[in-house]
Amino acid sequence: MTSVKEQEAIRKLMIFLQEWDSAHKVARSRILDNFIKSNDGKTEPELELEFSQGASLFLARLTAWLRMTYTYSTCLNRLLKSVGIFLSAASGCRYLTEFLEIGGVSILLEILGLNHLKEEDKRASVKLLQLIADAGRKYKELICESYGVRSLAEFLATSKSADAQEDAQVLLDSLGRGNPKYQNQVYKGLIAVLPCASPRAQQLALQTLRVMQ
Repeated sequence: MTSVKEQEAIRKLMIFLQEWDSAHKVARSRILDNFIKSNDGKTEPELELEFSQGASLFLARLTAWLRMTYTYSTCLNRLLKSVGIFLSAASGCRYLTEFLEIGGVSILLEILGLNHLKEEDKRASVKLLQLIADAGRKYKELICESYGVRSLAEFLATSKSADAQEDAQVLLDSLGRGNPKYQNQVYKGLIAVLPCASPRAQQLALQTLRVMQ
């Protein structure tokens, strides 16, 4: 038997999810803003407490909307930040698994190659890929298996944002460490950046290559 308090918490969760399901783009943007403001930095137990042990139900909705709208969404940055709250949550391994199961890595890498998207959206995508890589070797391998090195090298070479280039370089450096199966692939990816037209990208690639040698 659930207590009255637990029943009330579950009722509030269902109302929240129904509100999301019926909301249009503007209303969903507002929900995301409130979610980011209220939950940034929370751990997995804290998120589960906030969502009455149903946080995964909201994550599933976020990832479904991301999958459907990432090529044209006007609130992509908010959506990626919201997903990032789950991926960065301490003890939140299951959130990472749930995101990967819907093809999260491929979506994040595809975002990097879409010329019409904003640099800030692409940078948010790189930050999520970094969170995934930080989870361990098998996750680095998954990114590399998904042609992540090529996507990141191309982004490093073509990005107009110095901050985004540095984020891409840090991630490539991370993929080249503790990941022997794909270390040579990362090395070749960085070599491919050197002939590009961006002096900053060339400098960052050289810095990483020196560390790898």
